[in-house]
Amino acid sequence: MTTPHRAALKIVVLDDDPTGAQTVHSCPLLLRWDTSALKAALQAPAGLFFILTNTRSMAADDAARTVREVCRNLRTALQELAAEGVVIHPIYVSRSDSTLRGHYPIETDVMAAELGPFDAHFLVPAFFEGGRITRGAQHYILMDGVPVPVHETEFARDTVFGYRHSYLPDYVEEKTAGRIRAADVVHLSLAEIRSGCAGQLQALSGNICCVVDAIQQTDLDGFCRDLRIAAGAGKRFLFRSAASLLTSLAALPPQPLPAEAMSTYAQSAAGVVLVGSHVRKTTEQLVLLLREPGVWGVEIDVDHVTDPDSEARVQTILKEVSAAQAAHKTVALYTSRSERQFPDTAARLSFGAAVSAFLMRVVRGLPRSIGFLISKGGITSNDVLSVGLALASCEVVGQILPGCSVVLCPDDHPRHPAMPVVIFPGNVGDAEALRTVFRRMTARY
Repeated sequence: MTTPHRAALKIVVLDDDPTGAQTVHSCPLLLRWDTSALKAALQAPAGLFFILTNTRSMAADDAARTVREVCRNLRTALQELAAEGVVIHPIYVSRSDSTLRGHYPIETDVMAAELGPFDAHFLVPAFFEGGRITRGAQHYILMDGVPVPVHETEFARDTVFGYRHSYLPDYVEEKTAGRIRAADVVHLSLAEIRSGCAGQLQALSGNICCVVDAIQQTDLDGFCRDLRIAAGAGKRFLFRSAASLLTSLAALPPQPLPAEAMSTYAQSAAGVVLVGSHVRKTTEQLVLLLREPGVWGVEIDVDHVTDPDSEARVQTILKEVSAAQAAHKTVALYTSRSERQFPDTAARLSFGAAVSAFLMRVVRGLPRSIGFLISKGGITSNDVLSVGLALASCEVVGQILPGCSVVLCPDDHPRHPAMPVVIFPGNVGDAEALRTVFRRMTARY
């Protein structure tokens, strides 16, 4: 009889879109969370895994329902493994946006109710590869090297997840509607993080809310060392974080294949770039990509995605893709860039779902011969993986650009075995970034 695998530590990440793996590698992403899938992931060799809930695309009630289902299945999986003699010590992370968008505190409230009790929950929104830092409990985005409070940016005006404060204790009070007062939020400053905060961590109790300063990766490295000391003393913590915390929690070695060599995975130079994100940075990147001689641009007019003749439009787009393939070019499929206004959040979410459904009909019909797929936008990428490619799981092999993950379709995928897919968040990279990723994916051809 073989000895059951025993994991002293497993980082379990509930990710509200598929971009949270943008600082790690060699770990699975789950797009389904039945108990058997979770048990397999909990016993896999990787020290962490991601569950892609896609809740950022959902209404609040649906997001809560989804997270609750995941948590209950996780609890069952852990109980069954324990009964089989497999001991798992999970660290739970609610991974969300580094610009403070997402269903907070709904998701952490559900996780605390289903997986708690916890001694504290931490807000750690720093994401260094994307220029997001926290100093003095104030969260900033670096724009041309200048730190701008995030509430002064376009992200704070998001029609679904908008907010007025980037001073994190005030943000917490705003988002919890006063249930957690700013004065009751614990702030771990840079000085405290850098001098060691294990004692402070061990004194926390009652799921108190804490915000963490961090302006470079070594800050979170030290914080995580102290976390492990507190956890070893029996403390249980929950995290609401961006991706950089996961780098320090996982403490992985360098990725097996350098970013510049990612074309090793590409099966030809004729790929597909799917651009769904509408943020200004994405549009700037798209303009430069379309100037590449190896790129064939096709605009998708979102005003017509629900028209009666939408299937004919899908087939027309697929003919363009086939023509690009025949010319050995990569086709860039991009949604029209005009900004739409909606009367309420429900209308915006409904329209977004309709656009995504149309795009996924295109993805399902892509030629088997495409060499790679670059998906621009977090929600778009989740739908590409879960709906367009119908994956149950995939493997993160590394980053092709800071903040941009490469995952591989399984070898037994019915249409695109072992095809690399680049998950490219909408708000990551400079103006050259999308063009750089395209060039890296085609470098060996």
